[in-house]
Amino acid sequence: MNWGYKILIVYGLFVAGTLFLVIKSSNQKMDLVTPDYYARELKYQQRIDDVKRADALAEPVKFEIINNLLVVHFPATFAGKKITGSMELYCPSDEQKDSRQEFSILEGSAQMTIPSGDKGLYELHVSWQVEGSSYYFEQKITL
Repeated sequence: MNWGYKILIVYGLFVAGTLFLVIKSSNQKMDLVTPDYYARELKYQQRIDDVKRADALAEPVKFEIINNLLVVHFPATFAGKKITGSMELYCPSDEQKDSRQEFSILEGSAQMTIPSGDKGLYELHVSWQVEGSSYYFEQKITL
């Protein structure tokens, strides 16, 4: 075999490898963080203010996992007050594992319970309002 055929074989392998990588990369699943990413980005200053208010509370938001349930405890200063908001378990690696739940606590202890979902790394996002003030808490958790 002369050197001309060897160059042709190397060039053919290069083209085949490039085509394989193009086809493989075009079949990869690409999830955006959220479908309305740009609209949410414009409202981010409000989120920053909500985080500052939550950080300024006398006691932080706490959470625990009990029997495949995620229990979120709000500060005791909110006990007996109307708390409304939403909780989200966000899985960065798979959009199908995300869960979101709206809640309203009218009286009693200031805590909320949701199913913990599949095992893995999640971000717990809690957004709530009490007496006209809004708060936001975010924490990475492993279930």
